[in-house]
Amino acid sequence: MPSAHASNRNQGLGRRGRRIMSQGPRNRPRVADADPTRDIAFDIVLGVIAHRRMLETSLEHSPAARDADARDRAAAHRLAATVLRHMGTAGMVLEPFLKKEPPAPVRVVLLIGVAQLLLLDTPAHAAVGTAVSLARRQGLTPFAGLVNAVLRRVAQAGAGALEGLDQARLDVPPWLWSSWGDLARPVAEALGREAPLDLTLRPGATCPPDWVILPTGSVRLPAGTRVADLPGYADGAFWVQDAAAALPARLLAVRPGEQVADLCAAPGGKTAQLALAGADVTAVEREPARMARLRDNLARLGLAERVTTVQGDATEWRPGAPLDAVLLDAPCSATGTARRHPDVLWIKRPRDLTALTAGQDRLLAAARDMLRPGGRLVYAVCSLQPEEGPERARAAIAMGLEPDPFTPEELADLPEALTPEGWLRTHPGLWAAQGGMDGFFAARFRRRLG
Repeated sequence: MPSAHASNRNQGLGRRGRRIMSQGPRNRPRVADADPTRDIAFDIVLGVIAHRRMLETSLEHSPAARDADARDRAAAHRLAATVLRHMGTAGMVLEPFLKKEPPAPVRVVLLIGVAQLLLLDTPAHAAVGTAVSLARRQGLTPFAGLVNAVLRRVAQAGAGALEGLDQARLDVPPWLWSSWGDLARPVAEALGREAPLDLTLRPGATCPPDWVILPTGSVRLPAGTRVADLPGYADGAFWVQDAAAALPARLLAVRPGEQVADLCAAPGGKTAQLALAGADVTAVEREPARMARLRDNLARLGLAERVTTVQGDATEWRPGAPLDAVLLDAPCSATGTARRHPDVLWIKRPRDLTALTAGQDRLLAAARDMLRPGGRLVYAVCSLQPEEGPERARAAIAMGLEPDPFTPEELADLPEALTPEGWLRTHPGLWAAQGGMDGFFAARFRRRLG
């Protein structure tokens, strides 16, 4: 089996719970095992591929998740993420064994079965049996025989079913692969692995000796680490922030006492960086739920009194006086976060970029108008799409903002992320041996003098 999936083996594929009764032929009772993990995973994957709902949103909508315990929910999340991370490969494995395309719910059951057989090393009898039971619990009993037959054939093929498949390319929608150009192969290969947990430590916090400190200063822990269980979490010693996501705020280079705005600020990691650097920060966030999360995070970090929060649309909000600096981490397609959120690959469409880039331009114009002459702006997106990165940087220049390129000295810890234009471009294929990083684009500008 591919070593990239070794860490997923036997990881929380459900516990056998209470037994439930259902009526079979001639009203004879059929006994089936309750299996909240697979029921929740089914709801998640179906929500993503049939309704284009984000993974977390699908989890919230899952009827099976309402009464499930935290362990089952976490296991379901991991199982669903594995399916989504390798959905193209699993679909190609199924293709020779299907005479015609099954209904979407049946396909989801089959995809879960393939993931268990070939990616999670679940014993064949368990993978097939639980998939058949899942089909019956989901009201797909007429297809239970199909599920059983197809997955038995996949089990017989074993690892041979993966031979000759270009898994990296299969697991990325063609339009995204094309849009990534030369980065497509290293990015796609990195997306096949579960992302580690990255933390930003507040100044003075102690780093345990078994934690890995990255060259850029972020701390990295293995995938699957529960952040709330780590010593120092409740005391606000650190916050979750991918190593790449920590760079834009650092590159804004704020100084103590500067008047700074963090636009689209939730969940608050960049806000915390700016505040701890000594800036007088106003954090602007439009969505009420995201604002609540931002405030909770600032409170845990002990920064609630040091940051002014404003719930509102950043394109309409105006500061009381011109600002020294603005950080704009704009809403985007989030394709750079696909290691952590594989669902974004399957719910985004090329046409979505039109509305996103229009919104990014409005935010850029608003941010420009907030600055004093000579004030600094860092524009950032967690996207790999050129329309949201380089093309928006050029649009900012057309708006009258002056480029302020990042220097080699500023990115001495990550020189490969500095583009010829002086922009930042990270992607999941960077630091592949250490676990990669999210895809980010960032560019810095100044408002013209006079």
